Amino acid sequence: MNRLSIIVPCFNEEAVLEKSSPIIRDKMKSLVDKGKISSDSFILLIDDGSTDSTWDTISQLCRNDKTFCGLKLSCNNGHQNALLAGLQFVADKCDACISIDADLQDDINAMDSMVDKFNDCYEIVYGVRNSRKTDNFLKRWSAAFFYWFMSLLGTKTIPNHADFRLMSKKAICATLDFSAP
Repeated sequence: MNRLSIIVPCFNEEAVLEKSSPIIRDKMKSLVDKGKISSDSFILLIDDGSTDSTWDTISQLCRNDKTFCGLKLSCNNGHQNALLAGLQFVADKCDACISIDADLQDDINAMDSMVDKFNDCYEIVYGVRNSRKTDNFLKRWSAAFFYWFMSLLGTKTIPNHADFRLMSKKAICATLDFSAP
């Protein structure tokens, strides 16, 4: 059975984590109960230099539930760098990982089909939003502009996937090799 890690970058998310951490934990338990992942799977919460009590919340979650583990970055390095630190942390500890934002704007229930695809030998599975209706106008417009502009430059992108994705260990290692200085 495959060991899964769920990577959750956090910046000033103390209030959000109180609501989202039980939902993420319950989703992981559900995946374990369904026999989709191993019982030693875990959730990595990364504090990206928060100035609120995010780290205290993460520490408390780790003390109370072995499903959670925490990583504290010394300062705010940005979401993508926090995600990269998470990939470095989990690379030798899991068979696959799923990254998701702490606010759970993406459909956490999509994790079931993501794991199914991984078990069918997919290396990367994107979680793509069906709708951006919950985003404000500026966010919707800037996202549409970004994907349009990137396509003009000839870049292949997956519109509306953000950072919600599953990556196999092979994909994680390839990403880390590519990002090495």
